[in-house]
Amino acid sequence: MNSVSPARRKATVELKGSLRELSNQLSLLNRRVGSRLEMKDVDLDCLDVINRLGPLSPKALAREAGLHPATLTGILDRLEKGGWVVRERDPSDRRATLIRGLRERNAELLGLFSGMNSSLDEICADYREAELELITGFLRRAVAAGRGATEDLI
Repeated sequence: MNSVSPARRKATVELKGSLRELSNQLSLLNRRVGSRLEMKDVDLDCLDVINRLGPLSPKALAREAGLHPATLTGILDRLEKGGWVVRERDPSDRRATLIRGLRERNAELLGLFSGMNSSLDEICADYREAELELITGFLRRAVAAGRGATEDLI
């Protein structure tokens, strides 16, 4: 039988609760940023994926964003019309398309996230490098667990 101390159980419950609160706060922040940019939440999510991992094919973007490829047409149309992305021919396969973020618009986007980024810089300053590496490792594992849980629901 698995014997977990009450203190450890409490700490784990508090950690999970804090992760849920963080998720909610980040969702609210993204919603506000999207509203300022007149962008839907899903558009902002896709733009983030494109800016982090791009250029990407529409199929790769759909996979990374967890969306059906047909759903992307409207999202990409809105992002392109807003001047956030361009569709280009893939130089390695002229029949394929790649989606590339337009970096010229990033200053506007970064400006809206600057408050959060500054706060995170201040928080990180309170931790030693080894502690930050530990936290980063935990968060990467939590992301992987979330990805796995999401895939299990497909």
